[in-house]
Amino acid sequence: MPRSLPHRDDLLIAAAGLLGGLVLYALGLSSRPLSGLPRWVALVALAVMAATELLRRRKPLFALAVGTAALTVDLCSGNLVATTVMFTDLVYAAVLYGPPAAYRVLPRACEAVTVIGTLLCLALIQRSEAVLIGLALAVVTIAPAWTGVGVRQHRDAADAARLAAERTVLLAEMDRREAVVAERARMARELHDVVAGHLSAIAIHSTAALSIGREDASREALGVIRRDSVQGLAEMRRLIALLRGAEDPGEPAATPTLDSLDALLDRTRAVLPDGRFTVRLDDARGPEPLPAPVELAAYRIVEESLTNAVKHAAPGPVTVELTGADGRERALTVRVTSALGGDGTEPRAPGAGAGLVGMRERVALLGGRLAAGPAPGDAGTWEVRAELPLNDVDAPPNDKEKNA
Repeated sequence: MPRSLPHRDDLLIAAAGLLGGLVLYALGLSSRPLSGLPRWVALVALAVMAATELLRRRKPLFALAVGTAALTVDLCSGNLVATTVMFTDLVYAAVLYGPPAAYRVLPRACEAVTVIGTLLCLALIQRSEAVLIGLALAVVTIAPAWTGVGVRQHRDAADAARLAAERTVLLAEMDRREAVVAERARMARELHDVVAGHLSAIAIHSTAALSIGREDASREALGVIRRDSVQGLAEMRRLIALLRGAEDPGEPAATPTLDSLDALLDRTRAVLPDGRFTVRLDDARGPEPLPAPVELAAYRIVEESLTNAVKHAAPGPVTVELTGADGRERALTVRVTSALGGDGTEPRAPGAGAGLVGMRERVALLGGRLAAGPAPGDAGTWEVRAELPLNDVDAPPNDKEKNA
């Protein structure tokens, strides 16, 4: 329906009021005129009042002003009840559909008009019937005004509740999308960190098996390929089971810890068996237990750094250092150094550059810092240095705390 046309309910109210007033006039059911105006003028006031009902939603204050004038004329020419009833609806509509100022001011104005009108009637008539006129004013003005206030408050509360519900749904959808993105990033990090090392070893030894003519060397390379393929396949199955929720919830998945770094270094040494590399671990963490998120992040950083060393480092020492800082700013420092490969040769295994991205994401989730590049003061050494804070992460309880 176009905006220029009145609402259907407004049309029904206007038609009902006009028809009722005509029936009352035809039956002679009107009060005595307050002035010398002829009775037919009440029909004009009735028609004007019915017309203002068509504007009760679009222009409620203008309709109320015109309706007030029409009601005054109606009272002076012989009041029709239908005209008064339509006026009460205009008061109600002005409060309900009018601007906020009208919503706040009109009920108080109606109360003031009722009090002043009652006092004037008492002063002019000086009889108890003046109180009845005050009651009639209250019914015509105060009652519809405060009814409009109640309905408007209920409507505003419903609108606010609907907006709050829509906002809650929107925030929930945003949280869901963020959770999905975060979970995808976590799965990507785990998949890369778990499988990349095995695939790099397979690529290196398959290249060696193809390029070395000795049968024993090829057999040894194929053995390493088979072992890393089996381990990589087992890791892939574990990740797939986690994604599908196939594991028993009562048995948590095994999370690698720093205590298994020796096995990780042994696997790295097996990938580089020619003796040109030396892999060494310097563990100075201290006896205090570390939070599980910190241990997992440190392990994955060392794992990825060793994988990058296997693929890109020049022959030389590969050192893994773990140190813990005490004091107010407690943190675990992970430092992995290797000889910087810069002779222009191709890497021993291809890389996509996702490893550094994953390491930075892990460190950022713990509020730490990561630096990867040539070591300061030693241009021939590649250094990965991560500082993982411990203060904001809950550490697992030690044996004494468990026994307590």
